[in-house]
Amino acid sequence: MQRGRGEGDGGSRRDRLIQDARHDTYRARRKPLEPARCPGCGAVFRDGRWQWIEDSTAVPVPLCPACQRIEDGYPAGFVTLSGEFLQEHRDEILALAHNVEARERGEHPLKRIMEVRDQGGEILITTTDLHLARSIGDSLYHAYAGELDYQYTKGADSLRVTWKR
Repeated sequence: MQRGRGEGDGGSRRDRLIQDARHDTYRARRKPLEPARCPGCGAVFRDGRWQWIEDSTAVPVPLCPACQRIEDGYPAGFVTLSGEFLQEHRDEILALAHNVEARERGEHPLKRIMEVRDQGGEILITTTDLHLARSIGDSLYHAYAGELDYQYTKGADSLRVTWKR
């Protein structure tokens, strides 16, 4: 078989598929002018990041990425919990997840739990940040052992964490 231009080695550049390394709809194309305040949660964008600070000079801007995800119902992290142990210790497991969120959110306003939903013997926790989902999974594993699995989506814009015991 003879290779034509654009096929195999030595072809033109048009045969290469250009892939975006990371695509996150909620990642800002440019930073807001500082200081800026999210009208949804009150977080302030200053010194290049969102913070929980008081700043009377901050002007309202469109929603921060976390509030926008919550409004759109588009999570970045999914934590699925299941197993008999979950049924027996549901309240303390959810308390641990909320404690992880409170610790993370205190330093990083964009890391929040969006929803906790019972799904026929399983619990689904959705988050605004994939790193928060991972932190919740890690904390559950360190506290209670069990089986822990991570599945990043192509482009790494979301994460599915599964914990079972």
